[in-house]
Amino acid sequence: MGRAFEYRKARIFARNARLSKTFTRISKEITISVKASGPDPAVNSRLRMLLQKAKAECMPKDSVDRAIKKATDKDAADFKEIIYEGYGPGGVAVLAVAATDNNTRTVSNVRSYFNKHGGSLGTSGSLAFLFEHKCVFKVAEKEGADLEELELELIDFGVEEVFKDEETGELIIEGAFENNSKIQAYLEENGFEIKDVEFIYAPNDTKEITPEQRETLNKLLDKLDEDDDISNVFTNVK
Repeated sequence: MGRAFEYRKARIFARNARLSKTFTRISKEITISVKASGPDPAVNSRLRMLLQKAKAECMPKDSVDRAIKKATDKDAADFKEIIYEGYGPGGVAVLAVAATDNNTRTVSNVRSYFNKHGGSLGTSGSLAFLFEHKCVFKVAEKEGADLEELELELIDFGVEEVFKDEETGELIIEGAFENNSKIQAYLEENGFEIKDVEFIYAPNDTKEITPEQRETLNKLLDKLDEDDDISNVFTNVK
């Protein structure tokens, strides 16, 4: 059927793999959120955001319902969020955020990825000080809203930066992680359409590495990203 067919097939497989990984990650996060704060999105702000994220990713409703039900099923796997910290090639700090029901399995896999790609897994808390835990909201631009006035008003709710993404036209609102509920409540109460929210670890400073070290680092990051237990990876590489 030729190269064109093979190329299209490869793209379809890659897209399906990405969606599968995304759905798995959201499902685990929904289960963790429901276990922590209950199944009612009206009082569980994190669950509200995850339901919006699931909708944006076109995640099937039955998959969402299963994830919520798992949180109350005594026989279901008990997922916990764990952060693995280590050094990659060139001394780059790496944080791998996992949602796992088996820490022994996951830590063994993560350690092997580091060891095979010029790095080493550290102890809990050994590198977290190099990063700031932040929330990043993507919000549809509201007609008549003044960006500077909005930023000034949001300072009282813990927002650190507001800017417009020129490619998408969305507003990007950043703040400390601990202020995410206050920021979300303000946006919802004032009629802003929240498109997405991410919880990230932003490096306080960045580190330069050689092209060879970057190539090895990318292999390590690829292995972490391929692992179903790993939901997000952050580094301080420049």
